Amino acid sequence: MKPKDSKSNNEPSSPTPKILPRDDFHFSGSVGRTVFDSDPAEFPQPVAAPAGAPNIVLILLDDTGFGQFSTFGGGVPSPTVDKLAAEGLRYNTFHTTALCSPTRAALITGRNHHSATFAGITEAATGYDGYTCILPKSCGTVGEVLRQNGYMTAWIGKNHNTPTWETSAVGPFDRWANGLGFDYFYGFNGGDMDHWNPVLYEDHKLVPRSPDPDYHLTSDLAEKAITWVHKAKSIAPDRPYFLYVAPGATHAPHHTPKDWIEKFKGKFDMGWDKYREQTLDRQKKLGVVPADTKLTERSRGLPAWDSLNADQQRLYSRMMEVFAAYGAHCDHEMGKIIDAVKQLPDADNTMIIYILGDNGSSAEGGLEGSLNENVFFNGLSEKWEDNLKAIDELGGPKHFNHFPSSWAHAMNTPFQWTKQVASHFGGTRNPMVISWPEKIKDKGGLRNQFLHVIDIAPTIYEACGITPPALLNGIQQKPIEGISFAFTFEDAKAESKRKTQYFELAVNRGLYHNGWMASSPSFVPWEANRNEKDFNPDKAKWELYNITEDFSQANDLSQKHPEKLRELQDLWWVEAAKYQVLPLDWRGTVRLSDELMGRPSLTQGRTKIEYFEGMVGLPDSSAPSILNKSWVISAAVDLPDENANGMIITHGGNGGGYGLYLRNGKPSFVYNFLSLERPTFTSKKSLPKGKSVLTVEFTYDGGGLGKGGKLKMSCNGESLVEGRLEKTIPLKMSIIEGLDVGMDSGSPIDFTYELPFKFTGKIEKVTIELKPEAATQKKTTSTEKTPPSEYKSGGAEPEL
Repeated sequence: MKPKDSKSNNEPSSPTPKILPRDDFHFSGSVGRTVFDSDPAEFPQPVAAPAGAPNIVLILLDDTGFGQFSTFGGGVPSPTVDKLAAEGLRYNTFHTTALCSPTRAALITGRNHHSATFAGITEAATGYDGYTCILPKSCGTVGEVLRQNGYMTAWIGKNHNTPTWETSAVGPFDRWANGLGFDYFYGFNGGDMDHWNPVLYEDHKLVPRSPDPDYHLTSDLAEKAITWVHKAKSIAPDRPYFLYVAPGATHAPHHTPKDWIEKFKGKFDMGWDKYREQTLDRQKKLGVVPADTKLTERSRGLPAWDSLNADQQRLYSRMMEVFAAYGAHCDHEMGKIIDAVKQLPDADNTMIIYILGDNGSSAEGGLEGSLNENVFFNGLSEKWEDNLKAIDELGGPKHFNHFPSSWAHAMNTPFQWTKQVASHFGGTRNPMVISWPEKIKDKGGLRNQFLHVIDIAPTIYEACGITPPALLNGIQQKPIEGISFAFTFEDAKAESKRKTQYFELAVNRGLYHNGWMASSPSFVPWEANRNEKDFNPDKAKWELYNITEDFSQANDLSQKHPEKLRELQDLWWVEAAKYQVLPLDWRGTVRLSDELMGRPSLTQGRTKIEYFEGMVGLPDSSAPSILNKSWVISAAVDLPDENANGMIITHGGNGGGYGLYLRNGKPSFVYNFLSLERPTFTSKKSLPKGKSVLTVEFTYDGGGLGKGGKLKMSCNGESLVEGRLEKTIPLKMSIIEGLDVGMDSGSPIDFTYELPFKFTGKIEKVTIELKPEAATQKKTTSTEKTPPSEYKSGGAEPEL
């Protein structure tokens, strides 16, 4: 589909330039000695989009399963998507990469995720071509191309495509959203975000904490999207816009207003096994799956609902109620954006692409659910008995909660597996709905062509009448690897143009080719620690499915058709070599450690770092790591009296970190061990009025990762309190929050103070001294890649 008066082939009627930006303006008339003997001036005009080019609204939800929302048979009501589907098209054979950063890189570039260097999330980048998570200049984004062809562009919400070491206030900013072609950005940099106390940026500027006691991130993002589109069309009504909205929902933490949670009370007491059966029945009635679709077996390692005791069922039902409320609330807020768009004069010429998930639903909550997802990323586990104590607080600001893996599997009905498992559709098949009233006339239609997320960008280009540039900002561009599916808008029975597509994520491998799917899962996604040494990709099991007859991958034909399986296995290696998939890397949570991976760092090699008051929101990856080493924090303060209050320095938040603060003049140091424990060291004496140097010194025991050590707090050389930390965080201090001096800009390190807990005295400077040479008595070597046994969440992880 193209704008009006366009040709029927792949080139628009008046092709846009293949070299961007356009040449500088040059007056083509005759120039004399004065304006009176020169041709009339012809002032350069702003670039105009192709005639009839539509507005584009692209919405991408997070961690959403195929069988989650009601539009595709799920148990979470989605009236916004229902309405959009009724006037547009539903796509039931659309695929992602099984993980967030990779899918998002592929989405905005039209290239495979390894081609765009996003083999994994930015926090797990390594130094190989397909793995650096540094978006190449040769993979220009759809935002940049549309912007240079006359579009107004905005990105609202999650940005997980900026290298972690480039997210601080000093940039560089060329790989922030603004540098990737989006005139306006409002959102967060990273994989997930606290929805009650988020760390947000407007363009490059840190956003102050909202004073609204009922603040919620999803509502805020919706409001900002509406404000931007209203402003843009008021100022330039004749220019088309590209609005990309990426809410944090339904990624952990599952934060949502309590009144929404109560709407779902008791609705999931049937459990995950019955939910799967009921969902498949609904899917068949809606026609979003073939009538003969089989329900796949419960993925290996997941418990049956009936095997749980009453307290487990009560806890897990509540976790699902919270998750459902989170999703329903998100649908409601996205509905506000769509309603605002529909009220604009050019609503009929607006193409809305609504993708329900950047991957399948997430199993990262573990088998027993979680109050803090960062526990998983540090290779530890939680016990349901402990989580049960917080059942009435789930969804609120005290926890970074996540439901159990079995509910994630149920959200992916009728498929096997979950997020991360790129070999199977439970990780990669996501629903999509597209509405474009001016062009799509098959209202409520269903499309089943095999599509991939890399096909979105070329579809947008064709719809807008824009030629993807061969040269962009002076850089030769990699070919677009996606295929436009605009042809499906008018023809439901059109043959799929995509014949082959590889999948790979942490050695979960898959290969689609002409109706067949070869699948080789590696490690179960709900275990953070992996038996990596014994894994051999050449000996990994492969399965084979004829998905033209087996929609859900329920019938493994590998034994019946070994020759077909071998053909697809060989083709997978060809595709892997072609798209920078090699070398295969199946290491787990250890890849989240900047230090162990050797990623670039603003603190690398620095053993003494000084910060000053006003240093707020320094990202975790740009802050000094105090993990697995000795350290000293010294704060030079000037107090107005002996009753001063407030945060001196904090790193992290309620998911893990530390804080040094005063309460009524008495200093306290809190070490938040992943919200599991919060050892607190408080002086009995107040600090004196005037200038003092408050010091906290930690002497690490050594001997591996996550060990304990001695802690001493002193003021002006006088000891105030001494004690021990019996254990420390081994790999990841904080997922989303960094370092603040003089206040707490994110979530609290404990719950004994009110945010932002601004310091009432003056802070001259805070000095952090790192002592890595004393970090371990037994040096951690490059081959010691996993936490010690006491940090493993269940021993060696089973291979699939």
